[in-house]
Amino acid sequence: MEPAQILLAVMWVGLTLYALLGGADFGAGVLDLLAGRSRAGMPQRRLIEHSIGPVWEANHVWLIFVLVVLWTGFPMVFASVMSTLYIPLTLAALGIIARGAAFAFRKASTELWQQRLFGGAFALSSVLTPFFLGTVAGAIASGRVEPGLAAGDLVTSWLNPTSLLGGALAVLVCAYLAAVYLCDDAARSGTPELADGFRLRALVAAAATGAVALAGIAVLHQDAPRLYSGLTHRALPLVVASAVLGIASIVLLWRRRHLLVRAAAVLAVVAVMWGWPVAQYPAVLPPGLTYQEAAATPVVITTVLVVAGVGALLVLPSILWLFLLQRRMPYDSHQT
Repeated sequence: MEPAQILLAVMWVGLTLYALLGGADFGAGVLDLLAGRSRAGMPQRRLIEHSIGPVWEANHVWLIFVLVVLWTGFPMVFASVMSTLYIPLTLAALGIIARGAAFAFRKASTELWQQRLFGGAFALSSVLTPFFLGTVAGAIASGRVEPGLAAGDLVTSWLNPTSLLGGALAVLVCAYLAAVYLCDDAARSGTPELADGFRLRALVAAAATGAVALAGIAVLHQDAPRLYSGLTHRALPLVVASAVLGIASIVLLWRRRHLLVRAAAVLAVVAVMWGWPVAQYPAVLPPGLTYQEAAATPVVITTVLVVAGVGALLVLPSILWLFLLQRRMPYDSHQT
């Protein structure tokens, strides 16, 4: 493999991890919104806080990593995306900031009205942020981001059928991942009633995701024919794998095999995430800009790969240890 290909794959690994981990954090906010009224939904909200509290900030490291690699390794793509899609990207960034602040303030608040205010802000921004990130993905995948500074339309580049489909799927997939993870967390914490509640939400999210994905076939066929062609030809094995794994996760969820459904859901999302670049390869900005044309000079690519490797040796053990501690942390269902 060429160094540029390796760097592209490394960057996509980071993006996949952000979707699986950071996406589940956003999904937890969506479930927080759907938990019910203040007192009735308190047990679910307590488990959500317990599950994401130690790791929700750490998961953003993957987004930062992706942006830095894109900026240094593929500067033309970075400049084109940031200048054309600065509206949804700015809204997503504001959502991340508002979400973090609201989550922290709700935890520290003592008055019910304050908890409702900050809880609402946390939940709403958890819906809007993945939605806007999904519109960015749709804009790039449908070929609406042209090479150059603000070369694409600043509005229609992300307000179009494919982008709206991407935004809707991002929210639903995040909600599904979060519900699946929380099922496992609730079962391990000895709260079967919470596990059943999140299981029901996971089944609803899975059904909604499948329905939107099926409807999206027609959307892509009409609005993004190049992407549709890639998904139904070169990337078809990954598309089929994601469908099979998605169905398997629903079956496992129905049978309350919480740990196995967690693995199946993760693999289904991984298949979807990697189906996109395979479908449009070798283009990074469809239809015409390839990774060879967009890559920085070889010395820059090699340097970024070396730095990424050293950083992985320093950061990954710490993150793995953090997740291990989080899973071992006891949950008190009566905590305040």
